[in-house]
Amino acid sequence: MEHLTRFDVAEHNGVSMVVVESDLLPPDPSVVVIPLLSGYPAVRHLNPALQHDGKRLILATRLIAAVRRSSLRRTGRVADQGDLIIRAMDVLMAGV
Repeated sequence: MEHLTRFDVAEHNGVSMVVVESDLLPPDPSVVVIPLLSGYPAVRHLNPALQHDGKRLILATRLIAAVRRSSLRRTGRVADQGDLIIRAMDVLMAGV
């Protein structure tokens, strides 16, 4: 099982995804992720633009999902943009 932590970027079926679940949760075969997409509409606070691997990608927050850890391959981190990611999840879940 790939060791992934919050704000790691991993590839799943050719799509980059950000791990968003807390590192304090017990280990599980699945992990919660949000896709990073180039052709997705940017919406202030909900779908912020993130920089990863020299590219501008949109955090597709409404496409949040759980995937098997074994299907992910770590490609980097976006922890320096963690505040934007947390804000997007707050907007999705609480509307604020």
